[in-house]
Amino acid sequence: MRRRRARAALASLAVLVPLALGSGCASLEGLKSDGRAREVKAPLALWPEYSPAPPNREDNPAALKPVPGVPRIPGGDMAAADPLTVLDADLAAEGRPPPDPKTVRRPFLYDLTDSGKPDLITVVDLDRRTSELRVYSVRDQVVTRVLFVRGVLAGVELAAGHLAVRQPTEDPRYVSVTDYVWNGDSMGLWDLTLDEARKPTAAPGAGTRTAGSRRTGAPSAAVRPSPPGGGP
Repeated sequence: MRRRRARAALASLAVLVPLALGSGCASLEGLKSDGRAREVKAPLALWPEYSPAPPNREDNPAALKPVPGVPRIPGGDMAAADPLTVLDADLAAEGRPPPDPKTVRRPFLYDLTDSGKPDLITVVDLDRRTSELRVYSVRDQVVTRVLFVRGVLAGVELAAGHLAVRQPTEDPRYVSVTDYVWNGDSMGLWDLTLDEARKPTAAPGAGTRTAGSRRTGAPSAAVRPSPPGGGP
């Protein structure tokens, strides 16, 4: 279960309980002062005159980026596109070579943009730790990247119409969970929480690739997952 300011809530309860007991019919006799309360000081900010520059468009993971070199899709359904063709074209636009087929995870189709048509969710593993999550949709018949996240992916989940990205924290017991949801224009950041870390589990058919790919061992056909049953 995600932790939302748990410490603050417990601290509030710790204050409220003694106050509630003291407000009853008990006599105030016998109470004594433990001395002067410790003075509370504001945190001392180091280098307060420095602040990071605002993010540019390239730093925005939800910036809409049409993918050049991919045929238009009049029906607006990403199921009509070859996932590898889309990935190759997107990386080529960045000046990068096509990904090794063995590093491309099985893609998924799911409507994240409330268009009534499925979008394409892909992950390319750069190495044994770092991965790239790329989500594509059809905007005005043009294949468009609507989300890009590079980092250590502890998990990616579909829940209640949004995409939850789980990433490790400095504490191995917890992960940060970033929820992205379509706001009508882009995949906006909906929520940021902490959750307990989970042990990885092998999915059915893990390690296999869909047959019929134009590149040996690569997943050419995307999977349509069953509708999630609830929130994360």
